Amino acid sequence: MILNKMEKEKMVKKEVNKRGNSCFTFVDENNFTKSKHSQTTLFIILALVLIAGIAIFFILREGLTFGVPSDLEPVYNYYIKCVEQETQIGANIIGQQGGYIEGPNFSPGTEFMPFSNYLNFVGIPIPYWYYISGNNIAKEQVPSKKNMENELNKLLKNRILECDFTKFANQGFEIEVGEDIDVQTSIKKDKIKVDVSNNLVVKKGETSWTGKKHSIDVQSNLGRFYDIAKKIYDNFKEKAFLENYGVDIIRSYAPVDGVEIQCNPAVWKVEDIRTNITNAIEANTQFIKIKGDYYDLKKPENEYFIQDVGEKIEVPINFLFSKNWPTKMEVWPNDQGLLIADPIGNQEGLGLLGFCYVPYHFVYDLAFPVLIQIYDSSEIFQFPVVVYINKNRPREPIEGSNLENDVNELCRYKNTEIFVYTFNTNLESIEAEIQFKCFDEICRIGNTKNENGKTVLKEKFPQCGNGYVIASAPGYETKKEIFSTINPGSLSIFLDKKYEMELEVLNIDGKAIITFTKNKEVKTISYPEQKNIELSAGQYEIKMYVYSKSSIKLESSSEEKCIQVPKSGFGGIFGITEEKCFDLEIPSQIVDVGISGGGTQNYFISESGLKSSKKIIITTNKFESPKKVEDLQLNYNRIETENLIINFK
Repeated sequence: MILNKMEKEKMVKKEVNKRGNSCFTFVDENNFTKSKHSQTTLFIILALVLIAGIAIFFILREGLTFGVPSDLEPVYNYYIKCVEQETQIGANIIGQQGGYIEGPNFSPGTEFMPFSNYLNFVGIPIPYWYYISGNNIAKEQVPSKKNMENELNKLLKNRILECDFTKFANQGFEIEVGEDIDVQTSIKKDKIKVDVSNNLVVKKGETSWTGKKHSIDVQSNLGRFYDIAKKIYDNFKEKAFLENYGVDIIRSYAPVDGVEIQCNPAVWKVEDIRTNITNAIEANTQFIKIKGDYYDLKKPENEYFIQDVGEKIEVPINFLFSKNWPTKMEVWPNDQGLLIADPIGNQEGLGLLGFCYVPYHFVYDLAFPVLIQIYDSSEIFQFPVVVYINKNRPREPIEGSNLENDVNELCRYKNTEIFVYTFNTNLESIEAEIQFKCFDEICRIGNTKNENGKTVLKEKFPQCGNGYVIASAPGYETKKEIFSTINPGSLSIFLDKKYEMELEVLNIDGKAIITFTKNKEVKTISYPEQKNIELSAGQYEIKMYVYSKSSIKLESSSEEKCIQVPKSGFGGIFGITEEKCFDLEIPSQIVDVGISGGGTQNYFISESGLKSSKKIIITTNKFESPKKVEDLQLNYNRIETENLIINFK
């Protein structure tokens, strides 16, 4: 086709290049035809994809829980509701227990450092996210979202199979729930996505339906609260802001550095100081806020208690401490419970001063728990940390997550030869790993080996008076023996064989936490999630806490708190204080889990009983479900006085 000049100009596209020059592009008329064909082809492809998608949807709908006949829908709706409720229960447990359902293995505290790896809050054991162990090692127990999802998966696998279809069976429905079940959860910001894979068969008359995969979204703030908790915890690690508040409290409520204008010695009782500090921590901790819009800052001085974590928080956050919680406080120099500072000015040769004064300087170690709560009207996420002040200073910022320090001076100097023999209680030789503990340090020595029918370790030990030789072997209880390594010698250690027992608890409605304590070693079982325990012969204290649903509402309250703070200016140097008052707002809370049974029993378990039995049965007492805060404490106290019945089968 030949175009005249005018026609060509009509088929021109004008463009402007980057330099501002005009350029022209001729367009072939055939391109219009090609473009129309391309568009038609595209629409045909899209239509085919749509049709194929619809076809696949209907083919797979039987396996995806679609297409439930209307007369069978009540059964399936109940099943979905049951999954949703159990998910909410699991999420509540995770939130109340710091991101855990079962939690880490229990590790007790010591006289040196009184913190176990759990904080007991109104009967709820909550794993510390950060704490100082009994042997003075800083440790973390921060769960990941993946950990939380795995624990929730495990819980739901058991709980979903317990959904009760009895009322539908009475109505003539035939229901089969497959035992082969898989649950996968995904914790999102404002929901928990639950994918359940198990066969559900429902029949009534001539109508039947089978579902294999079930997916629901459960509304929950668990993910959002966890994210906030991590921000607060990371800020706590990096800035040690709780420790800084603690240092201020020590300096405000205890003698640290200063001068008293007097000629007689200044004397303070350590116990009085301890009481003042713990009371002050309890009062002041409640004022701490994370910067946000959930509080009303009525007084400018309250800005002191606001901590910025890098974003504005929209949900309420509490910081709590109780003087009844484990607390470590040491102060130097300390003369049998007294702090004594001697005066200067009344000594010979100093009379020209014209006055006396008492300078003092005391050094404090202080460690105490703080529970941090993120909550709304229906949900809560809480986790505890240990605040640690070392020699009047906040702890150093924590970098990374591996806090355990394995560097040990004890193991570098081994110079005393010791023979260690290991046997079981039947005097049969067994091989075991040997460690040695002196004060708070532990080092590995080696393993006993079979030599001429006896298992023995001949090795050099660090010198230590009244240390502990520790022997451990698979299938046996770890054994500690006091032994001095000042001089060469030998030691025989007899290990108790462990027997795996099935555990059955009678007369409970809910979840039970059971501890078996033998020689200060504690084993903890979460029942019914855990139904097996390894025990060896010996004297045990068996203690059980039964938790069930509660509906106690802690009403909101408001009060004015006043504290003494150093007076500004010159007067503060000489310990002059002034009163500062703050408004304290305590929001209402729902306590939905409380102690409803349990008890304590001292019981000797013989090896013959363990050999001849497969199951240990514990019967507990039921308490009235707590209806008010006072009931929580009453039931908690009954644990020490109520007995358990122990039977072997």
